[in-house]
Amino acid sequence: MMTAQTRFFLSLSLIWVLFWQGCYSFRGIDIDAETRTYYVEQFKNNALDAAPSLPQTFTEALKEKIRTESRLVLDDKTPDIEFKGAIVDFRVSAEAPQPGERTALNRLTIVTAIEYINHKNETKNWKQNFTFFYNFPSATSLSSVQDEAIQAISDQIMEDIFNKAFTNW
Repeated sequence: MMTAQTRFFLSLSLIWVLFWQGCYSFRGIDIDAETRTYYVEQFKNNALDAAPSLPQTFTEALKEKIRTESRLVLDDKTPDIEFKGAIVDFRVSAEAPQPGERTALNRLTIVTAIEYINHKNETKNWKQNFTFFYNFPSATSLSSVQDEAIQAISDQIMEDIFNKAFTNW
């Protein structure tokens, strides 16, 4: 016969194990049970001065995000949902002006246009732009921070796309 205190500690232990083992997520992912597959079309590059590898980087980042954080399986033949994307802006701008008409920071901004197509439920289709930026010292060249900047921007944009597609938040 278990006491109430023992049951409480066993319940608390079970919750702790489930939480730390990743068996439960507080992300609020909401994917219909009938939706099993996805496809990410190669991003297009519609931005001037964008790195030539940027479309491939973003395509692979979105595929990986969905693969690792959902139960969906990649299918390029007849997917249940599809993502189509384009890099529409890639720009460096001066930020944080200082006296003497100099700037302390430069900002790399990347904007993507995403189309989400749900073949199971067309009422869930959407198109939206996603943008994020990375600040770096004005004395530093873009080429010296570009890989780090693109990674940081990509991580945030993929998170935003994933949340828009798969959560109700």
